[in-house]
Amino acid sequence: MEKMQVNVVPMTADHLEELERLERICFSRPWSQKMLAEELDNQCAAFLVAVEPATEKVVGYAGLLVMADEGYITNVAVFPEYRRRGVAEQLIAVFDRFARGSRLAFLTLEVRPSNGPAIALYRSFGFEEAGRRRNYYDLPREDALILTKNYTYEEDSHGDPAADR
Repeated sequence: MEKMQVNVVPMTADHLEELERLERICFSRPWSQKMLAEELDNQCAAFLVAVEPATEKVVGYAGLLVMADEGYITNVAVFPEYRRRGVAEQLIAVFDRFARGSRLAFLTLEVRPSNGPAIALYRSFGFEEAGRRRNYYDLPREDALILTKNYTYEEDSHGDPAADR
């Protein structure tokens, strides 16, 4: 399938109804519109929405919580008809650039071991398995893989940060 270019924009109240619908499609324990709305006022949260450039139609979204120098990806969801077209990849790329620019120590997330496409995407960004949470998911009952990407930063001889490795 052809890659789809999207505009990645901050989540607003205008997106909440569609995002709640997306949550219900994608997750056995979906976030409610109220839960999503609470993230609008959370200074530690960055929720991004992928929209079709021509129509502004919501096609996916992702959420990130930042505490100190740690990044926790909470949600990544794409409407089924837009999957495998690079939408989630574009959202994760924004978080990856943010993590580097903000000098976060790591990004981490949980994913079902049965979700091969998501695992492949995260691995392509350098995420590695860091552990498991037993019986984390239900409907169906399944462990969660904890995937983490660590960032390292070096100072060059002028004291400027060099590219991470």
